[in-house]
Amino acid sequence: MTTTTPAPSLRPRTLEEFSGQPGVTAELRIVLGGVRARGERVCTHMLFAGPPGLGKTTLAGIVAAELDLPMVTTAGPLLDKPGTLATLLMSLDQPTVVFIDEIHRIPLPVQEMLYSAMEDGRIDVVAGEGPGATVYPLQVEPFVLIGATTEAGRLARPFLDRFGYVGRLDLYDTTTLAGIVTRSADLLGMPITADAAAMVAARSRGTPRVANQLLGRVRDLASVTGADVIDTDLAGRALDVFGVDSAGLGKVDRRILHTLVTQFGGGPVGLTTLAAAVGEDPVTVEAYHEPYLLRSGLLRRTLRGRTATADTYTYLGLPVPAAFADDTGD
Repeated sequence: MTTTTPAPSLRPRTLEEFSGQPGVTAELRIVLGGVRARGERVCTHMLFAGPPGLGKTTLAGIVAAELDLPMVTTAGPLLDKPGTLATLLMSLDQPTVVFIDEIHRIPLPVQEMLYSAMEDGRIDVVAGEGPGATVYPLQVEPFVLIGATTEAGRLARPFLDRFGYVGRLDLYDTTTLAGIVTRSADLLGMPITADAAAMVAARSRGTPRVANQLLGRVRDLASVTGADVIDTDLAGRALDVFGVDSAGLGKVDRRILHTLVTQFGGGPVGLTTLAAAVGEDPVTVEAYHEPYLLRSGLLRRTLRGRTATADTYTYLGLPVPAAFADDTGD
């Protein structure tokens, strides 16, 4: 019988291990320290907002560990009805951290049910319909709601106001990401040179999740070639094989830009049309690819659609048309 050793978790487990968000971690130390000083079991409800892959789920786990509470995890799209939320909250048999990813996708009626649960520790269950309907208030175990969102603006204002703490996560700088890559490589038992860690970090789109994904592919090549250490030569070869260039753009990113320029004259073109032309789902293009292209100045979003910038043509090695000559992509 063959057994395998599970890969070690790369997630930080404490605030001390969590790097790259000094403002958020400093604030959480105060919030959690106050709870401990008062001898309380639960703390204020929390919302972590920011682009994907920056550590929102990891922070929720750290908060649960700091409070010494179990954590129940779900996602906004799964809480599609008030009854689903009621079932979840009534199943709690002890103080618990309830983590909801993509919390902005909770329908408004479910958000409204959460109001009283967050403030008063109860939910109102309606039996029957019309004038004869009866409302039954039910108490729930104390809980800490932690939401994660990439679109805080989509939350109803009354719902947003019930979070006592809102932490906004920012993209990571290359130096911090290089440290994360080095730490992850050490946990994986594959040493990496400082220059190679910096190379992986520079192509990681400012995101730890991407950095660890790229490190995984570099590690695969190291395993295949029998390398004992990851250096810049090996890291560069691996990243080239998987199509991640020095700007951090992948194959789909480049296809979006190339299609925008060659098929649509630099735009404007609608999201649905552009996504169809590159063979991708519009939601994927908008949620995953566009944010980095926008931040990099390689794409612009206008009322008429998506357009290229002068930097787009420069990146693709093409002459900049006169219409884009004065456009810096700012």
